[in-house]
Amino acid sequence: MDLGIKGKWALVCGASKGLGLGCAQALAADGANLVINARGADALEAAATQLRAIPGAGTVLAVACDITSDQGRAAVFGVQGGPGTDFDIVVTNAGGPPPGDFRDWEREAWIKALDANMLTPIWLIKATVDGMAQRGFGRIVNITSGAVKAPIDILGLSNGARTGLTGFVAGVARSSIAGSGVTINNLLPGAFDTDRLRTTAKGQSEKTGKPIEELLEARAKTIPAKRFGTAAEFGAICAFLCSQHAGYITGQNVLADGGMFPGTM
Repeated sequence: MDLGIKGKWALVCGASKGLGLGCAQALAADGANLVINARGADALEAAATQLRAIPGAGTVLAVACDITSDQGRAAVFGVQGGPGTDFDIVVTNAGGPPPGDFRDWEREAWIKALDANMLTPIWLIKATVDGMAQRGFGRIVNITSGAVKAPIDILGLSNGARTGLTGFVAGVARSSIAGSGVTINNLLPGAFDTDRLRTTAKGQSEKTGKPIEELLEARAKTIPAKRFGTAAEFGAICAFLCSQHAGYITGQNVLADGGMFPGTM
């Protein structure tokens, strides 16, 4: 399927690996121009090299910075050869805050979680959405978490920050921009085979003494699909939401979790 995004400019955050890279790969494969962002310069440049090698890929620019900071956002929007703030597609993405007991979190921990997982996506929406509306096309996809639908007690920082973003998107996506060819949706991953998943399993292995692969196999069995998702699958969903074909989908929380969430809606 031709997604109709060849030559469009896309910003993909957290694109050096995992789900962010999967999204960037899918967009590049359909000819989109990319500005990719992450904090680690070496990993980001390696990702950029990989993306440039995809047949039919457009321009790929890499900006290593902390996009939660004013300086980082200025670097992304000011990168030479980029579109400035005139992005057609924006994919927001940030690693989740650490787990823990809410009794142990001070204000600083909450502010850091809000900056990364709520306020930065809102800032990026604010910076780009009006230009999208003026041009008659725009796609914004926020990578959040399946925990928005089914909160996990030890992920209180993530539950709070990401749910705040979800509520904001529910309103703004249905505002006047909805009639201007601009959509805003949230993409909620469940358990995907990423470095983060394996890091978590490593921590469990150290606590329990059980092998990492045994723990991963046991967890996969709890998923109705009986496996973890792949970054490529996730990227394909993201690319569809960013496509010309998804113009009638907005303000939605698209859950990709292999059937794990037990609810009807």
